[in-house]
Amino acid sequence: MSDRQTGRPRYLRMHERDNVAIVVNSGGLPSGVQFESGLTLTESVPEAHKLALIDIEQGAPIVRYGVTIGQATRSIRQGSWVHEGMVALPTAPDLDRAPLATETPVPQPALEGYTFEGYRNADGTVGTKNILGISTTVQCVAPSVNFAVKRIKAEILPRYPNVDDVIAITHSYGCGVAIDAPGAEIPIRTLGNLSLNPNLGGTPLVVSLGCEKLQPTRMLPASRLPVLTEESYVMRFQDEEHRGFGDIVAAIMRMAEKRLERLNQRVRVSCPASDLVVGLQCGGSDAFSGVTANPAVGYASDLLVRTGATVMFSEVTEVRDAIHLLTARAVNESVARDLVRQMAWYDAYLHRGAADRSANPTPGNKEGGLANVVEKSLGSIAKSGSSALMGVIGPGERVKSKGLIFAATPASDFICGTLQLAAAMNMHVFTTGRGTPYGLAMAPVIKVASRTELANRWPDLIDLDAGRIATGDATIEEIGWELFHLILDVASGRKQTWADHWGLHNDFALFNPAPVT
Repeated sequence: MSDRQTGRPRYLRMHERDNVAIVVNSGGLPSGVQFESGLTLTESVPEAHKLALIDIEQGAPIVRYGVTIGQATRSIRQGSWVHEGMVALPTAPDLDRAPLATETPVPQPALEGYTFEGYRNADGTVGTKNILGISTTVQCVAPSVNFAVKRIKAEILPRYPNVDDVIAITHSYGCGVAIDAPGAEIPIRTLGNLSLNPNLGGTPLVVSLGCEKLQPTRMLPASRLPVLTEESYVMRFQDEEHRGFGDIVAAIMRMAEKRLERLNQRVRVSCPASDLVVGLQCGGSDAFSGVTANPAVGYASDLLVRTGATVMFSEVTEVRDAIHLLTARAVNESVARDLVRQMAWYDAYLHRGAADRSANPTPGNKEGGLANVVEKSLGSIAKSGSSALMGVIGPGERVKSKGLIFAATPASDFICGTLQLAAAMNMHVFTTGRGTPYGLAMAPVIKVASRTELANRWPDLIDLDAGRIATGDATIEEIGWELFHLILDVASGRKQTWADHWGLHNDFALFNPAPVT
């Protein structure tokens, strides 16, 4: 029986150097409670929040994960609640002093024989879904494309049972923007790469207004297409042959049906696990995220890397304070410098907006026990496991390497998910402590809860309960293997995520650091 069931007071200390630990018990613990170690609480401490293991003097370091997460703003007695108001944010690690490939991990033994059933594409990528994606160059056409998609799904899609879905790739970009300004390349390449995501089967259809700044040939040049020519993949509203709205919608539907005919001929085939491109993300994080869900995902990440798969982790502001731990793991100095370059670019981006990394944590993060972005970062990078960092890509770029990759993105759930899809993600793993119904239409999203209480309260939204690690009912390794097999099952279509079951799919969200005119 777990500690939560017996009520035995328990805390979790992550590293022998730590002078704080987090309360495990659901609902927290009251003042006066004594632990088996003899430590007695001097005040009530909420679940997942920190307690002082020793007396901590004002200005002294507060240590969790074996790393200083801040300095004490006042003296803290042993057994006290250590909340965010007591923790001063330290200076961010100096990028110029980051170690470069000084502790590159030795590759672990290969895992062979693991497969999934996927849709093989002409360009060598593999889809875990079979979807028709209708891209747009400008917001002006978005409502009309959404209207057309509703009709396609109601009137045409039922005739093509092997096709999973039809989705509109809409956004707020395309015109009224400084399209040649520095940074504008990010949303442009994002939209082009979204159109070529492996789950769309290499059959892009682009709908354009006609007069917008972002022309189809700039967003998705014909040279990038597997087979089609420009004439066959672009539909322009303002072309003179279109007479009225009904005629425009009919043209979209005709072009869509041609693609549905091709997609319907596709069947799942056995593919090695090395064809997976798995994106990792966390949202609604709490202090348990870095103890349960993220380490379990990190273990599964190492298993995937051992099969030869590609695993991407992201969220620049949520790794910035742990950058020195990641550059040391790079496969070589060039990759380490690429990571530093992405951090420096984002530091400058935040500075231009009169912000810094301290803007990252949400009220929910803090309510869940995370004092600041340093503590959040140390828990976040646990998703990356222990493998060597093999490559770094910028926002909106397409991944080309195998192994563990850092895909630079903002920490916004929706922007990060969109950019990982543009990078060619075909499976998504999302950890949460506070809970979120987040989902993506273009790729399956497996949601992993950091707490059993959340998994029990949301049994029809959470796919995997990693909270069992905190209660002692499972190990990191056991949950990691469970997630690994779940990824293969979902990628094969044998199991469905709750987000897909309910059709919970968030909108695409572009990252545009360039000016709007």
